[in-house]
Amino acid sequence: MSKAVKKEQVFGYMPADTPPIGSMIGLGFQQVLTMFPATVLVAILTKFDVGVTLLAGGLGTIIALLVSRRRIPMYYGSSFSYITVVITVMSQFVPDCFNDPTVVYCAEGVRLVQVGIIGTAVFEILIGLLIMRVGKAALDKVLPPVITGSVAIVIGIALAGSALNMAGAHWGIAFITLIATIIFSVYLQGRGLLGMLPILLGAVVGYLVAILFGLVDFAAIGAAPWLRMPAITMPAFGDSRAWGAVVSIALIAIATIPESTAHLYQMSLYIDQLAQELKRKPLGIKNLIGLNLVADGCDDLIVGMLGGCAGTNYGENNSLMAITRNYSVPVLMVAGGIAILLGFVGKLAALVNTLPVAVTGGLSIYLFGVIGMQGVALIQSEKVNLFEPRQLAVGAIILITGIGGNLGLADGVYPFNIPLIFPNGIPAIVFAALLGIVLNLLFLLLPPSRFGVQERANINQ
Repeated sequence: MSKAVKKEQVFGYMPADTPPIGSMIGLGFQQVLTMFPATVLVAILTKFDVGVTLLAGGLGTIIALLVSRRRIPMYYGSSFSYITVVITVMSQFVPDCFNDPTVVYCAEGVRLVQVGIIGTAVFEILIGLLIMRVGKAALDKVLPPVITGSVAIVIGIALAGSALNMAGAHWGIAFITLIATIIFSVYLQGRGLLGMLPILLGAVVGYLVAILFGLVDFAAIGAAPWLRMPAITMPAFGDSRAWGAVVSIALIAIATIPESTAHLYQMSLYIDQLAQELKRKPLGIKNLIGLNLVADGCDDLIVGMLGGCAGTNYGENNSLMAITRNYSVPVLMVAGGIAILLGFVGKLAALVNTLPVAVTGGLSIYLFGVIGMQGVALIQSEKVNLFEPRQLAVGAIILITGIGGNLGLADGVYPFNIPLIFPNGIPAIVFAALLGIVLNLLFLLLPPSRFGVQERANINQ
């Protein structure tokens, strides 16, 4: 007599599913815990208010989910891609505040950067609407992978000096933090939530070591209130200096748009796999590239208006959703609500601001290097033909003018003054991106084939 084989139950939540309230809060808290370390670290590095960054990120996530008509499950946190140009803007216009190691929040600089973040939001929304109208292929001609990948490399590597300067506050603590973070990121892969938190765990190790060396001052935590109003600021629309920040910051979307699109493709694959197992219709959210970028822009619009760091949808949170098989949009909205509430906790912001500079430096060496390597990965994954002089020329000019300009020029600024837009010179990363775009357009208008030049074969295909 044969026994019936019990069919394994498939578990998971699709974007439209609403888990029980207890599960929803628990899963939402996991999402917040996953985004927290990187989001807060960006605020520390750029001297934004931690509370506002959490508040704006949570509210921006909720708005983006609503704009996408609750079809695209993404959580939004602070983007590392904007750090280089934000530091440049701060160093140019509020040097006394930004370069003072005792200051953790530069309100005047934040107000200037806010205008740039709003410019980024407008740019992303327009690109999203354009893609919805003409398709992504047209955009790829203007912003091919050799440009987006090279700009990403510049963003990461140009920050090397900043990371090493912070690490130099105490090399021992910085390298302990760095090594711990690398160990956690490599050896905790696939270990559930812990595998998503190498930055937090590395920071905790560095923080504990810093306490032993007497480098942590707890007085600010004791003096901080439990509840406080986040330092929301209005964008400095009336300040002429802000309009240079608009162009500088908005152009960084060149690197974040491919990143956001890659995240969308990744999530589409995971969600459709779960749909198949649940015997439901695949959603195919990979076709919503334009809508996804409009949602990204709406997040930055909220962040820019409140005074939080420029945002992006987080790959770490996407990975957590894949591990837990939870793609529920209501869960992500709960997570956004939790982040908003955390923004009002004064002692949390005070605790975060006690993180020693050397610990931040150790984390930054790893994180900034990863940003650069992601640019390499983008060029590699898209099989860019680096045996073709045209591609080499575009990539080479971006790398040298971008990295060299940031590391070799005063304040990382080219001395080419353009009234109203760049009255104090052009930031190196912006200069590099513009050169790459112009050179690529030249090759589109005057392709080498018109002059009888045969393109070299791509052995990577």
